Amino acid sequence: MKKKMITISREFGSGGRTIGRILADQLGFAFYDKEIIEKLVEKTGYDKKFVEEQAEYAPGKNVFSYAFVGRTIDGMSLNDYLWRAQRETILELAAKENCVIVGRCADFVLKDRDDVLNVFIHANKEFRAKRIVEQYGESTDKPMKRLEDKDKKRAVNYKYYTDQTWGMCRNYHLSLDSSEIGIEGCVRMIRDLVE
Repeated sequence: MKKKMITISREFGSGGRTIGRILADQLGFAFYDKEIIEKLVEKTGYDKKFVEEQAEYAPGKNVFSYAFVGRTIDGMSLNDYLWRAQRETILELAAKENCVIVGRCADFVLKDRDDVLNVFIHANKEFRAKRIVEQYGESTDKPMKRLEDKDKKRAVNYKYYTDQTWGMCRNYHLSLDSSEIGIEGCVRMIRDLVE
């Protein structure tokens, strides 16, 4: 199953980004996560903070939140222009080189290619909460609320732009529980499939 690209969708705190970076290093693939934000800032001229907040997250916790964002005369919002630029960027990166792309609906954008392995990384809430406190310096006050908020906004964004359910097994080739398998175990399993 020789694959040229890996997309990694992930629950917040599950280690998907870390898994992706290790995989890219081990396979000699390019790695794109926050690097896509820089490319979108260059392409759109949007403020970096706006791109960070809107490229992967919905403006609110339900799909109706998109109804309240401003629209131009052609009916498109800044979020829609950002989605279009992000989609184009992902397609350009995929055409250019072997790569690992984390998040940003890349699994959907590249769904028609047969050289892509789409992976979803999830974990139990306790593992994720502990990880965001230790890895990201998240406050120990309410990590569960932060997990729920980020995942909900990712899910809404995914639904709005793909009309599919985020985390649904049919959207991915492989779904792994990093709290059971471990970060290194996930890396090994994905690498074995790719090679």
